[in-house]
Amino acid sequence: MASLAKPLLLPSVLPTTCCNRQHPLAAVAFKSNFLQGQSLSLSSSSVTCLTSSKTSPIVCAKVNKGSVPPSFTLKDQDGKNVSLSKFKGKPVVVYFYPADETPGCTKQACAFRDSYEKFKKAGAQVVGISGDDAASHKAFAKKYRLPFTLLSDEGNKVRKDWGVPSDLFGTLPGRQTYVLDKNGVVQLIYNNQFQPEKHIDETLKLLQTL
Repeated sequence: MASLAKPLLLPSVLPTTCCNRQHPLAAVAFKSNFLQGQSLSLSSSSVTCLTSSKTSPIVCAKVNKGSVPPSFTLKDQDGKNVSLSKFKGKPVVVYFYPADETPGCTKQACAFRDSYEKFKKAGAQVVGISGDDAASHKAFAKKYRLPFTLLSDEGNKVRKDWGVPSDLFGTLPGRQTYVLDKNGVVQLIYNNQFQPEKHIDETLKLLQTL
């Protein structure tokens, strides 16, 4: 009788924590990558895990609360270069979103639009960033009457520099909001992929305290 094949043995200790925060999805991801012969590296020295609530997905980001994020210069919807340093001296809300004209992103953009006067009253600027080109941003802003700046991060370089995470399954660019104070220091990082309008509520709450 032919001998049975030996079972595949997974390591006895799975790296189910990221930055000392346990999360059940980490074990699932590790097992999946292990079975596919891939490696999964989780380094607590280079990332910080954040969650918007007890039930929200785990988030590992390079830009932390209390830090000054990498600067950038990108083209806006009119094709003009805009640098992050332009907004220094006033609070700024920088939100990364997956793409123009998608349902969640449209809902989020319109929510920022509808609350824009509240942001102005708080002395804050709003800046949206995605990988779409300037022409796409211009059409998106015109169609929904968006009064704020949209920047084109083609190639997603700034997204990578800031460490903006992908969505839960890594299929789409993630949705993440940063609130910077007048000195350019991050005071809030908020991630909620599936309830985009909550970004507005959370950012306004913080701006009212700055």
